[in-house]
Amino acid sequence: MGRLRQRPHQHLSRAVVKTLGYRFFMVCITVTIAFLVVGDVGDALSIGLVANVVKTGTYFAYERAWDRIDWGV
Repeated sequence: MGRLRQRPHQHLSRAVVKTLGYRFFMVCITVTIAFLVVGDVGDALSIGLVANVVKTGTYFAYERAWDRIDWGV
């Protein structure tokens, strides 16, 4: 079983850039799918932005937590 590390493997700035880049890509996908479902650009943007603001925070926390675990590294 893995043990927790005191220091992360990657710098905070790298994790932030990875998170924002990934979330930008996901916003585009979510807005496109939402538009195909609801047929309204404004609603699709609202759905995409709200969903992805929440997901960005949870992904960042998840990524930082895993970065402190030695298992599999």
